Amino acid sequence: MSTPQNTPPAGKHHAPPDPSPARDGNGGVPLVKLINAGKRYGAVIALHDINMEVGAGEVTCVLGDNGAGKSTLIKIIAGLHQPSSGTYEVEGAPVSFSSPREALERGIATVYQDLAVVALMPVWRNFFLGNEVRKGFRMDIAAMKKMCKDELLAMGIDLRDVDQPIGTLSGGERQCVAISRAVHFGAKVLILDEPTAALGVKQSGVVLKYIIQARERGLGVIFITHNPHHAYPVGDRFLLLNRGASIGNYDKNQVTRDELTGLMAGGAELEQLSHELESAGGAAAEIGRELEEDVTELGISQPTTTTESDAR
Repeated sequence: MSTPQNTPPAGKHHAPPDPSPARDGNGGVPLVKLINAGKRYGAVIALHDINMEVGAGEVTCVLGDNGAGKSTLIKIIAGLHQPSSGTYEVEGAPVSFSSPREALERGIATVYQDLAVVALMPVWRNFFLGNEVRKGFRMDIAAMKKMCKDELLAMGIDLRDVDQPIGTLSGGERQCVAISRAVHFGAKVLILDEPTAALGVKQSGVVLKYIIQARERGLGVIFITHNPHHAYPVGDRFLLLNRGASIGNYDKNQVTRDELTGLMAGGAELEQLSHELESAGGAAAEIGRELEEDVTELGISQPTTTTESDAR
C-alpha cells in the first residue's frame, strides 16, 4: 500500500522537506507532535497515518475541504478523542488525554467556531466565564475588568468598554476576545477551528492579525481552515488533508500560494470534471475548457506517492 509523502507539487523544484523538529525554545522539541496518528470509528477510517508538529512561535495550518478529517484531528489534539493508532506527544512526552480539561491543563486550548460565549453578558464576564476571580466569597469585578482590558490591549484590541455585551462585537472581535482569553489562562498551543469561515474580508483580516500576534507572543498555533488565501500569509507549515489522509506536509519555503491553492483544488478531480463537461458539448464544454485552462495555469497536480521502502 502506498503512503503519501512530502513531495512538492509537479513542475517546481524545492529543497527536500526539513526533517528537523519544530522550533519551540525548549531544545527544539515541538510543543505538539503527532506520529502516524490514525482514528477509526468502527469500520470507518477517519484519519490515517497523520504526521504533524507545532513549535512555539509557529503557525501550522491544517487545510482540507469538508470531510477531509480536520474535525477529527482537532478532537484528538484537544483531548476529546484518543487516536486509535500512532503516538501523540506534548513537549516530547507521549500523552493520552481522557478529556479536553486534561489537554487544557497541559496548555492546549481550542477556540471553536461557536466560541462558547454568552451574547448578552458583558465582555469581561465572558472572558472569565468559569474562571472567576474572587475576593472572599464575592467576585472581584474590578480586578476582572482591569485584567480583561489589559489582556485585550496586549493583543492589540482596544475596546471602549468591557461592560458592553459581547454580542455587540463583530465576529472578528469576538474571535479575538476568545483568543485573548485562551492566552490569558496559560495556553501554549492554540487550536483555531475555522475562525474566518463565516467572516467577511475585513473581519478575516482582523483575525489573521491576531493569529500573528499570538505567534509573536510565543504560542504554537494550529489554524484549521479550508481557505489557502487565509492560511498562506500567516502559516509557517501546511498540512493538507483529503479523506482522512495527508496529501502534503510542507514548510512555507517549499510551496507557493498558487501551489497550495492547486493542491487544495484537487487537480485530478478538476481535470476529470473538465473532460466530462467538454464531452457534454454546448455551454458545458466552454466551462470545461476554462477549468482545463485553470488546471494548466496553476500547474495543479496531486503529489506523487512512494512506498515506505522507497521513502527509506
